Parts: sequence; structure tokens; C-alpha cells
Amino acid sequence: MLSLSQEQRIAITNSVPWNLFLLTLGALLCTFALNCIAKPHGFVSGGFYGMAMLVEYATESIGIAAWYALFSIPVLLLGWFFLSRRFMLYTIYSIAITSLFTQFWGFDAGITDKTLAAIATGALCGAGSGIALRSLGSDGGTNIISLILNQKYNFKVGTVSFTFNFVLFLLALPVIGVDNVLYSMIISYITATLTNYFLSMFDQRKLVFIISDQYLNIAQSIMRNLGRGCTVLHGQGAFTRQERKILLTVVHNIQLKRLEELAYSEDPEAFVIIDNTYLVLGKGFSRRKKY
Repeated sequence: MLSLSQEQRIAITNSVPWNLFLLTLGALLCTFALNCIAKPHGFVSGGFYGMAMLVEYATESIGIAAWYALFSIPVLLLGWFFLSRRFMLYTIYSIAITSLFTQFWGFDAGITDKTLAAIATGALCGAGSGIALRSLGSDGGTNIISLILNQKYNFKVGTVSFTFNFVLFLLALPVIGVDNVLYSMIISYITATLTNYFLSMFDQRKLVFIISDQYLNIAQSIMRNLGRGCTVLHGQGAFTRQERKILLTVVHNIQLKRLEELAYSEDPEAFVIIDNTYLVLGKGFSRRKKY
């Protein structure tokens, strides 16, 4: 079985072909969902693409692709001055390829039930956005505004997107009607949920605390068999007032069962606490994404 070192994995994830592949695949999924499923039903998505859809529905003029590109230009110029060049170049590519797909790849996917269409659109958009955001760029739009406001004024990224979409759906009411706005809100919710899932599904880690008199043996076993580092924390029992050593480590999900076996083979009375982590940055895990 092929096994890549941490350095090799980092080299791949930082490579241009890999990032262009992620952005292209993400754009392909999102465009198919919005242009081939949502558009025939008159739905709108969130973000700048949704704004482009709404304006095109209202004016029937230059097309969704052109509106999307036009709306993106001012934000790209803003991001060029406040975010990294690498991040912005990848984002420009993402917006360009999305516009091209939208312009030249459009047909009715044939989903007649509006509820099923909304669910399918949200699922595909969530997958596409999650895949794109795993690259060193983004899919543009409100993501750029959110990152700038977050870096400058500590605004929460989700708050900016929620506010933008809330205003967008209000403006959409007289254009597409109440029913289609509600379906569009379903799309937005599923998209956000699936985006978070795809962002975390390959980076799921477990934070483990182990309290045991055999902490040194357990630490050695973890480092030797799992290749994971450990940290020894100093604690004290609140009731007994006894000084105890607490072992802290972070492992991949697939290593969790093996860690339990290692810990309890050294000390059947070990006290083990396992918690989920949202993000782990550092050697052996993920690298910080620079914006």
C-alpha cells in the first residue's frame, strides 16, 4: 500500500495542479447544481452567484455568467490589496472557470419535483464549495469580503455570509415569489451544512487525555506505534489532592481504537477522555491556510 510522508503530502497539497484540480471540480459541481437544477426551477443560491441569478431573472439581459463576473471584479480588486497574491490568483481562476462553465454548460437536469431539486442543489453546491475551499484559494464572492472583515475587524465569517444572503432573499421575494425563496433558503442551509462537512471529513482528529501512573510507558508506546507526539501535563486531584500526570495527544480517527488498546494494555485502570477537535494545525497535521 502506498504511504506518503508528511513532507510529500504537503508538497502535493501545495502544488499548482492539485489546487487547480480542486477548484475546477468544485466549480463543476456548483455550476451543474445551479445552472442545470436550480435555474430551471427559478431558485437562487446564496452569495454573488445567487445575486447574479436574481438580476438575470429580473432583467433577462446579459446572462448569469456575465453578471457573476461583473459583480466579482470589485471584490477581487479589494482582495488583491488585503489578501495574499497566491490566494487571490487561485480565487480568480475559480471565478473564471465558474463563469465559463455557466456560459457554455447549461441544460435541464430533468428533476421535476421542486423539493428534490432544492435538496440536490444544496448537496452538490455544498460538496463543490467544500472541495474548492480545501484548496489554497476560494470560490470568491462573499468569502473574500468575509476574510477581509475578519482580518481587519474580527467579524465572524459566517455572520457576513448570513447577512448578505438574508438581504438577497428579501430582494428576491418580488422577483421569484415566496415559495421559491423558501426553496432557495433550503438550498442555502444544505449548502452551508455540506460545506462544513466536506471541509472537516478529511481532517477529523481526536484530542485524547490519559490519566495514568503508567503515563511514561503509554507515551512511549504511542510515539513508537502510532508515530504521534505526546505532552505531559501536571494536574492535581480535587478530592485526593494527589499530584497526577496527564498525557495529552492528538490522533487521526482511524488511530483511535489502536490508541485505546495501547493505553489499556499498559494500564487497565487508565482514565481516558476523548474529545472532538474542529481544527488541528502543526507538524504532522494540517498547515495554516494563508489568506
